[in-house]
Amino acid sequence: MNSAKFSIGQLAKRARCKVETIHYYEKSGLMPEPPRTYGGHRIYTLPHVKRLNFIRRCRGLGFSLKQITELLTFVDEPNHYCGEVKAMAMLQASAVQQKIDDLQRLKSALNEMIGKCKGAEYAIDNCPIIEALSIEDK
Repeated sequence: MNSAKFSIGQLAKRARCKVETIHYYEKSGLMPEPPRTYGGHRIYTLPHVKRLNFIRRCRGLGFSLKQITELLTFVDEPNHYCGEVKAMAMLQASAVQQKIDDLQRLKSALNEMIGKCKGAEYAIDNCPIIEALSIEDK
């Protein structure tokens, strides 16, 4: 059994994050409060590293703190199944696709405005981009 122990600074370095991030995840309940030395210093172990990496990877994939809490519940409590995790991942993939679709619409709208602009030889009061941005929403 590997009994490697880490300070909070070592944990942060290993997980490539800031100490403040670890404190934040502890305060939010995502990271368990670690045991402490007699001097009051936190002692982290490999399960803490694994959990922190899990949280950071979830954040990188756009999961909210609430969703990560639910995913960690699946990990921490018995009687959960991979299908529950799959369902959450599918919902997240759908949300990501919606964001991609929204960004593609934004890109198209911007490119349309850019295409109408004649460039440097026209005065700003004749700029089609300014005009398009000034139109009242319906």
